[in-house]
Amino acid sequence: MVAGNHEMGPEPPSSGPRAAEIEAQIPWLLDGDAAIRWQTRRDLLDQPQDAYTRDRAAVSSTGWGGRLLGLQAPDGTWGGGLYGPKWTSTTYTLLLLRRCGLDPTDPDARRGVNKLWDGARYFDGGLTAAVTIDLPEACITSMYVALACYFGVDDPRVDEAIAWLLDNQLADGGWNCQTVRFGDQHSSFHTSISALEALAEARRVGRRRQSALAAALDGGREFFLAHHLYRSHRTGEVVDQVVTRLSFPPRWRFDILRGLDHFASTDAPWDERFQDALDTLLRRRHRDGRWPVQQKHAGRVWFDMETTGGPSRWNTLRALRVLRWVDRAQAVHTGHGPLRHDHPVSASCQNSW
Repeated sequence: MVAGNHEMGPEPPSSGPRAAEIEAQIPWLLDGDAAIRWQTRRDLLDQPQDAYTRDRAAVSSTGWGGRLLGLQAPDGTWGGGLYGPKWTSTTYTLLLLRRCGLDPTDPDARRGVNKLWDGARYFDGGLTAAVTIDLPEACITSMYVALACYFGVDDPRVDEAIAWLLDNQLADGGWNCQTVRFGDQHSSFHTSISALEALAEARRVGRRRQSALAAALDGGREFFLAHHLYRSHRTGEVVDQVVTRLSFPPRWRFDILRGLDHFASTDAPWDERFQDALDTLLRRRHRDGRWPVQQKHAGRVWFDMETTGGPSRWNTLRALRVLRWVDRAQAVHTGHGPLRHDHPVSASCQNSW
């Protein structure tokens, strides 16, 4: 079977309660952009690396990834700025290329990441992109750490920034970008997911302080679980309906799919407190078995990848990754599956975003 213009066709995904619903979407996903195809082959079909190498390589020269790389300015930046304008700046373009799974050794992307680090301002290891505020900021530090670790930037400032994030984790397990400036001590969903993604990336690539990274990731997971990913820990009410609506790209914002996809990527153990967010995600699925993009965050974009309200390959891929993780994690939880591997990220989802 030829799918997505590639000779190797889909193979049935691993067995599990949701295997049939996953398998039904494979041909459609493989007809998508190279960024979707290669992650589908690895994360949903468990194909070996040589089966998706060509699709992954194509991210840099075709489709969404090729278009984004083609918009890079001669000085290595995008959009005329490092952090702004949103969403065409160097920071947000690189975050999107990371989600596309661009080869981490890509020289143009690495040049862009170096531009970010050279243009940032540093305070006790934390950093900011602002020129008027002489304080570090957890969201920016997290984004820059995630990009540096993913794209292999070897700079001592990266380890210092990781240490700053570890030292600034709050007592409830999360982070808040208002803490240093205004003293907030209750964590933010938005800041915390960025910090968790950064620290997971640091752990995956073997940065220093592995045990501290593992402990921080556990604490961050508990912060989200205490809120069932989107509810007040005091009243149980949904903190903001916006976080229940699916977006792509998520930019700096949290939503339930971004949260669940992170926990899938780190192969988190099953906890019943995930169920609430999972049920909400399943209610977002359309009758054809696909998930939509329900909202886009306001701002300037290079181009639209998908149409709001229509079926989204991005969100369908990410949601099906979550369902595969749920099947595995629940099987282990009930004693009907293989033991989890002691590894910072799952075998199926590592290095995806």
